[in-house]
Amino acid sequence: MEVKIQNRKKVLHMEKTEKEQIKSFQDLEVYQNSYKASINVMKRIINQLPEIEKNDLRSQMSRSCKAIPRLIAEGFAKKHQKKAFQKYLDDSRGESNEMIVCLSHCRDLYDAHVDADLCEELLDAYDKTSRQLYNLSLAWTKFNDKSKD
Repeated sequence: MEVKIQNRKKVLHMEKTEKEQIKSFQDLEVYQNSYKASINVMKRIINQLPEIEKNDLRSQMSRSCKAIPRLIAEGFAKKHQKKAFQKYLDDSRGESNEMIVCLSHCRDLYDAHVDADLCEELLDAYDKTSRQLYNLSLAWTKFNDKSKD
């Protein structure tokens, strides 16, 4: 299942098929991707960082990567409240952007400790997540506005 935002049209397709609609936050591709990325960060990056980063980069990355899918899930529960859902999407995007900076620090500061290719893969994943969240936010606003007509 995927929620697609078509290029510049930013049309939200909220159906898997003609009959199956998105019923849960778990159906959202952006949730699935951010959850998968968080697992990779926790299992393959965090513990590779030097001890000096225990209370800074490690801690921040741990919080940020887990916050993204959590915020999407919490926001989806409030999808009937336009402004509330919008805030959760914006907060998720902020956390995703923060992960891009954190992973860039890992790659550039601790290349002896972390796999640079993995960092690049995760940077791409979080860049995609940020774009998906932005587009979902735009599409949700338009979808919500149309549903009031």
